[in-house]
Amino acid sequence: MIGRLTGRPAEITETGCILDVNGVGYLLSCSTATLAALRDTQGPVTLLVETEVRQDAILLAGFLSATERDAFRKLTTIQQVGRRVALDILSALPPERLAAAVRAGDKAALRAVPGVGPKLVERLLTELKSWAGTIGSDAAGPAAPAAAPAGQGVAADAISALANLGLRGAQAQAAVSRAVARLGEGAQVEAVIREALRELAPR
Repeated sequence: MIGRLTGRPAEITETGCILDVNGVGYLLSCSTATLAALRDTQGPVTLLVETEVRQDAILLAGFLSATERDAFRKLTTIQQVGRRVALDILSALPPERLAAAVRAGDKAALRAVPGVGPKLVERLLTELKSWAGTIGSDAAGPAAPAAAPAGQGVAADAISALANLGLRGAQAQAAVSRAVARLGEGAQVEAVIREALRELAPR
């Protein structure tokens, strides 16, 4: 099983990318947030990988953050949610927004995802309830303040994603901090990653 790959994005499509790893091209399906981050980098990247082995194929899905990968894992345990539907959900609703929608019982947000019908909406609200309580909130007590997702979880995920893109240490942390300051406390992780990459781009 493949758990992680490091290489250069050789091709990016609407639904995935080909990652060149020492001359071997791995086809990975990705969310739009991951693909957006990959488009903004030219160097080697590290993607966390979920492997699905079928009789006729080995299918790979790639993620820049552990939070997104773990959300994908949780989604694919739900009946009628395969890898493509899970990625469609995460493309429309990144983990923090998905968790917020589940906590709020926001059926309209879930129903807006392609391929998600009323019955699946009900199943998502039921089966993601416990998981949603651990994302973007303080699991040890009642509701966390509004600043917690951006100040803690989102920033940490953005720093992790930048590390997977080869940007580590104080430089990545400073870029993420400035990105969060500019975008505001409610910024989503994919927006923070893009803003941080612009911050780090040569001028």
